[in-house]
Amino acid sequence: MSGFDELFIDNCIKILANKVDKDIETRAKWLDGTPAYTAKTFGLVNRYDLSKEFPIMTLRYLNFFALVDEILWIWQKKSNKTSDLSSKIWDSWAGGDGTIGKAYGYQLGIKHKYDEGMFDQVDRILYDLKYNKYSRRIISNIYNHTDLSEMGLYPCAYSMTFNVTGNRLNGILNQRSQDMLVANSWNVTQYAILMHMFAISSGLEVGELVHVIADAHIYDRHIDIIKSLINNKKHPSPNLIIDTNISNFYKFDVNSFKLDGYNYSQKINNIPVAI
Repeated sequence: MSGFDELFIDNCIKILANKVDKDIETRAKWLDGTPAYTAKTFGLVNRYDLSKEFPIMTLRYLNFFALVDEILWIWQKKSNKTSDLSSKIWDSWAGGDGTIGKAYGYQLGIKHKYDEGMFDQVDRILYDLKYNKYSRRIISNIYNHTDLSEMGLYPCAYSMTFNVTGNRLNGILNQRSQDMLVANSWNVTQYAILMHMFAISSGLEVGELVHVIADAHIYDRHIDIIKSLINNKKHPSPNLIIDTNISNFYKFDVNSFKLDGYNYSQKINNIPVAI
């Protein structure tokens, strides 16, 4: 089986060993208005060596096109407009203006003053990886307290720390909260894509992605799905094929990445999502 599947199963078994706590208030609700309770574990840390394997779940199907489209929407387009996204996954958090407010891509696109000039967060990372690659200050952060009240959703995956060792680009993804069924493989896979984009654009080799989750949880209505899912047949990880003609971060698109040999056990439709 893939290394991702092994970690996912271990994480879920650990979370399911804890009871669903219905004695505390929860902000999250199901679409019918009832509280969305969880079983949870605090402080999960997973490591993925991207030089050895591309991390994606094979226990169930993931829409690779849609997850790449979303990471490009956030990090490359730096957009908060749902019309710039091919899927409808952000529609529930959009306001009347068709945006998710000052969240995610909006924050990455804000320019800040540095000694070398004005940069937004993405362009500063690209600059440092080119000119200061051994810096210990190559960090993004979109959890901007000044703008939280104007965000459709507080950022879940909120910070990336990049670190170069030798010629290997490593990264730490910090996440305050994660719905394991809906988002775990989705986020890991798309940030693995992002790591490849930054590595190629900077003339580096891709290294480790470390994923730190503060609150890793399984919702009550997902428990039976998870229990069934982790018993599915496991498949080897597919190979990631990247268009070798592209070396500019802003030239990648959804067609620049393909999976060779992506086999999976099942498709799960209409997973209930807490909001």
